[in-house]
Amino acid sequence: MYSCIIALFLLSISCSGERSWEYEALYIHASTSDESLLEFKAEVVRKGRGSPTISAVLDMHYQIDDTTMMEASIQQSQTGRDDDYRQMPWNIDKQPFPKYLEDFYKDVLYANVGHCSNLVEPGNEIPWPMITYKFENCIITGDGLPEIAPEGYYKVFFNVTGEVDWGFVLGLKIVSKSNTMGY
Repeated sequence: MYSCIIALFLLSISCSGERSWEYEALYIHASTSDESLLEFKAEVVRKGRGSPTISAVLDMHYQIDDTTMMEASIQQSQTGRDDDYRQMPWNIDKQPFPKYLEDFYKDVLYANVGHCSNLVEPGNEIPWPMITYKFENCIITGDGLPEIAPEGYYKVFFNVTGEVDWGFVLGLKIVSKSNTMGY
C-alpha cells in the first residue's frame, strides 16, 4: 500500500465508463512516526518529456491488523494557492484496515497500481504480509475512480494510525481530456 496508491485508494466511486480527465503528479510527501517499524519513501519521477510517475518503497516491520485505522480525503483548488483548496466529497471515513481492504483494495488500489508494484493479489491480503512493497514508475489507470473530475489542483491526504502512524500527501493537477491538447 503506498502513497501512489495514492489518491486512488481514496476515491470510492465505481465507474463503468471511461474517465474524462488526465492528471499530472506534482509531488508526494510520505511520513512515518517510527522508521524502525515502517520505512516509507516516495517520489515523483520525471523522465524526459513523458508524464511524471510515482515511485515508492514501503518497508513494513509490523503487523497491520483490525486496530489499524485508515482514512483519506481530497481537496481541490482552481488556482493551486493554499488558501483556495476546498474539501471534495470523495473521502474515505476513518475505518479499520479490514473494512478498507473489503471496500477499496481490489477495485481501486490494486486495479490502479497492481501493475507497477508487488502488492499482494486480491484474496491473499489477510494477514497483510510484512514485506518491502515497491511501486516503480506508477501511472494511475483511473479504474474505480470518478469519470468526471473538475479541472484544477488536488491534494490527496492518506493517513494510517495504529502501532505506527504513517501516510502521504499527493499533489496532482487534473485537466479534461479535451484540454490536454489545448482545446
